[in-house]
Amino acid sequence: MPIRRRSLLAGSAALPIFAAHTATAQSAVNITIAASHPVQNFWIHIMKNVFQPEVDKFLRDNGNTHRVNWREAYGGTLYRFQDTMEAVRDNITDIGYVGTLWEGSTMPLQNVTYFTPFSTGDHALVANTFEQMNETVPAIRQNWSSLKIIPVSSYITDTYHIWSNFPIRTLDDLRNRKLAAPGTSAGWLSGTGATPVDGALTTYYTDIQTGVIEGALSFYVGILPTRVYEVAKYVTECDIGAMYVGGIGINSDRFARWPEVVRRAMVASGKAATAAHIRDVSDRVASAKAEMIQKGAVVTTLPAAERERWIRGLPNLAKTWADSSGPASREVLSTYFNAIRAAGQTPGRNWDRELTS
Repeated sequence: MPIRRRSLLAGSAALPIFAAHTATAQSAVNITIAASHPVQNFWIHIMKNVFQPEVDKFLRDNGNTHRVNWREAYGGTLYRFQDTMEAVRDNITDIGYVGTLWEGSTMPLQNVTYFTPFSTGDHALVANTFEQMNETVPAIRQNWSSLKIIPVSSYITDTYHIWSNFPIRTLDDLRNRKLAAPGTSAGWLSGTGATPVDGALTTYYTDIQTGVIEGALSFYVGILPTRVYEVAKYVTECDIGAMYVGGIGINSDRFARWPEVVRRAMVASGKAATAAHIRDVSDRVASAKAEMIQKGAVVTTLPAAERERWIRGLPNLAKTWADSSGPASREVLSTYFNAIRAAGQTPGRNWDRELTS
């Protein structure tokens, strides 16, 4: 009996020592993660609910020697959507969603999809292609590097269509109509007779309701939360294309200071975030379309001949982009379209083959 008591006492004494050893063996790394949009946004949802947990899991599964003390600043508490690149570059945040779609002048090569409409509506293909291009195209790698940003995931939109308060049966129905087509997407309406009007998802509902516009170019996942289908019940599917919009970026100076296992966790979790994002968008498109129809939206498809007419009537948008984006734009365009064709798809227009020296 005394022997058993001594054993128990010895075990009890050992517990605090073991607990203390475990606590000191795992060091915390303080990391700020932020975004200009709230977590409810489908891009940011992936950061919070996939990327962060994947990082934590990777560290637990690979030695459990480090953990991240996340400092979250979602919802624009640190910066606005126009400043996503600067926020990561200048280390306002260690990690953030970098919206390349707002960086036409500083990141022109990453905006190739916006100047090549009707190339592919396959958002998974676009995301996976940019996963490769961010790593393998020297000019794109250099651009990210010069901005002190390491891209670890790729975000996209699902393919664009038209939401309007009037039915669209032929391309002629767009003539003299005012459609929201912000930024680069304004060029997609060239030759249609429609008037592009600048705006944002947050303004479409009111702008249509008050007559400022009569519809908008948009995509299912983005437009569902705005309830635009209530004032523009006609959804004309025309598959203008899925777009690359950036992704999760990490400040390269901060990245270099982190322990090696933390760096590996970030890269691996970024890839997991891209894969989850692709699945999430696919699910959201199906559910968004179903919800809109259930609430009264009328969904039709633009006839193939009319879509082809639209495509052929567009000016050479890709050449305009290439001429202003430097010599590397040719390689980017070629790489992007080679990936589309390698996937067995036929672009609606071979923009890469229309360039002239």
